[in-house]
Amino acid sequence: MRKTFTKHTRFPKKRFSKPSFELAKAIRDIQIVNKTQFEQTKQEDYIPKNGFSDFPLSTILQENISYKGYTEVTPIQDQAILHILEGRDVIGIANTGTGKTAAFLIPLIEKVFNSKNEKVLIITPTRELALQINEELHSFSKGLGIKTSLCIGGMSIQRQRNELKQDVNFVIGTPGRIKDLIQSRFLNLSRFNNVVLDEADRMVDIGFISEIRYFISLLPQNRQSLFFSATISGKVKEILSAFVKDPITVSVKKQEVIENIDQNIIKVIHKNQKINKLSELLKQDGFNKILIFGRTKWGVQKLTNELIQRGFKAGAIHGNKNQNQRQRVLDKFKRNEIKILLATDVASRGLDIEDVSHVINYDLPATYDDYIHRIGRTGRANKKGVALTFME
Repeated sequence: MRKTFTKHTRFPKKRFSKPSFELAKAIRDIQIVNKTQFEQTKQEDYIPKNGFSDFPLSTILQENISYKGYTEVTPIQDQAILHILEGRDVIGIANTGTGKTAAFLIPLIEKVFNSKNEKVLIITPTRELALQINEELHSFSKGLGIKTSLCIGGMSIQRQRNELKQDVNFVIGTPGRIKDLIQSRFLNLSRFNNVVLDEADRMVDIGFISEIRYFISLLPQNRQSLFFSATISGKVKEILSAFVKDPITVSVKKQEVIENIDQNIIKVIHKNQKINKLSELLKQDGFNKILIFGRTKWGVQKLTNELIQRGFKAGAIHGNKNQNQRQRVLDKFKRNEIKILLATDVASRGLDIEDVSHVINYDLPATYDDYIHRIGRTGRANKKGVALTFME
């Protein structure tokens, strides 16, 4: 039976007191949602009014967009790009996988191409998301003479310092490394007249709210501010009030329904059966590209080693691996050199990997949001996906 997730289940944002019971109850509640109620709450799909050729972009940028295979404009791109080109502050309410990275990169690249005095700071919650944005930036800006610096932990800070000395146009980074570079006086935020806070809700969730406030205090008053978030909580609203001025709000976030994902529970009576059940699943037809989530770094690595011993092609990303190691594993997964990627929740946001057939919650998520972020790695771009959750 197909199961869809909606926020009508009132799944708590706080950490679960009884994770197995609460998650199972939520999935059972979903099964009895009346179909008529679902149809009444389902929002109309937004139909983009423009193509990329309709935007006032330079010829080289248009060619780069075309070369990447971007033919259709997504709703967030259609609604945001023109406002950003006009210099307006924008609040974008959108999940990952909606094309929001291109929605802010394309107009900002055009802005920098037209004036090399423009400087752009993009702040993201995770290294993986920063890397993904950096890759997109290089693809879109090829041949435009735009200089960039990726400022994240796990990579050489000296190299980043050397890059910043070259007066780069774009800086993409995570809060911790950006703060280090500011305090060592290699990064001067007063020079950045374009700033993007991407996945602001996630930055707040993982404890970067004080850093964000600090960064905002160092920015020039005269700037263009772009703010993207899946949700706008109380703390996120506090940041917004200090960050944007007279903003345009663009929302393409639909009802919290993951309608392309079949969700199910795998019951385990005895804990020692768990790895055997997982192994049996992974051998079945259709399990082509699998993302498995675990709770701890140690547990994820132990499970990875066990699967490799059983003959599976698997790799892991977690906090005990440096950034180069994590990136090598991600690249292998993207190229289908390994079919199984195991991860802690560091990977539950920001990763945009094509054709993930299954997400498996080997260990239970701590919150409703963590669950949604995990399973959202499959069923992307209108493709079907499967999410399985182990429960003891």
